[in-house]
Amino acid sequence: MEELDFLSKNPHYTSRMAEYVGKLCREMTNKAVAELLHLHEHTVKDLDKLYMEKLLAKHPVGAPRVLGVDELSKGNRQQYRIVVSDIERGRVIWIGGEGRKEEDFRLFFDDLGENKSKRIKLAVMDMWKPFYNGVKAQAPEAEILYDKFHILQHLGEAMDEVRRMEYKRVCGEEREFIKGQRYVLLSHRKNLNMKGREALSKLLAANKRLNTAYVLKEEFGQLWDYRSEVWARKFFESWKEKLKWQRLKPFEKFAQMVEEHWEGIASYFVEENKVKLGFVEAVNNKIRVIQRQAYGYRDEEYMKLKIITSFLP
Repeated sequence: MEELDFLSKNPHYTSRMAEYVGKLCREMTNKAVAELLHLHEHTVKDLDKLYMEKLLAKHPVGAPRVLGVDELSKGNRQQYRIVVSDIERGRVIWIGGEGRKEEDFRLFFDDLGENKSKRIKLAVMDMWKPFYNGVKAQAPEAEILYDKFHILQHLGEAMDEVRRMEYKRVCGEEREFIKGQRYVLLSHRKNLNMKGREALSKLLAANKRLNTAYVLKEEFGQLWDYRSEVWARKFFESWKEKLKWQRLKPFEKFAQMVEEHWEGIASYFVEENKVKLGFVEAVNNKIRVIQRQAYGYRDEEYMKLKIITSFLP
């Protein structure tokens, strides 16, 4: 059979049609594109896949200098895939593994190659030991920087645990103040509307321990405002000192965790390591949107293509 350049790999449609469908799928759900063009949803998916493969071929992965490492949950929350980003170039470059173990992460370095792995200078991640071990084994010269958003997430969990403990401890009217106030306690005051601020004020006035925990939670965010590790460390020591005699066990556990991982936090205060920490969180948000749009498809390679190419022009 004669091969024609203007035909896509799907012989029933031209390359131009595949490109048109692919561009629409970047902005719309596959179902909406199928209804617009009077095509079957699976045909739209096939053409979109051809478009994304061609797009990815135009933008090969370079040698990343700053990695962002995270995981996404697949299906039920017990299944994970590792997501690796090039933070400087602002794109996801790899999704893989059968979980989030060190051997799963090693697959990324196998694909990247030894020469490119050696050029990695910084890796931004959460405090998951296999990620740390994976980078140190394959790119020993790279510094580790723990993502502040994951650290603050742990602090939020400590705050929520204090809320649950107080709900069990008190009774009567005091319990009514706490019930249903999880959101206002975990949110920054500036992000609350007038009703939320009023509820927060009443809650903090009614419960001294929650008030102390909330003030400490809000104060801890100042850590990343310092430009010097010395002053950041002094702030942390002062913050820990305020925990004494407060009977806030979840906060004490959080402080111990920060202490044990301080080296990866201290990397933030090195001028060369000032990178866009919000990018890894933005990747997570974008992945959640794509997962909702592609709900119902069980083709994992298609999902990977959707995520990776969504960061390409």
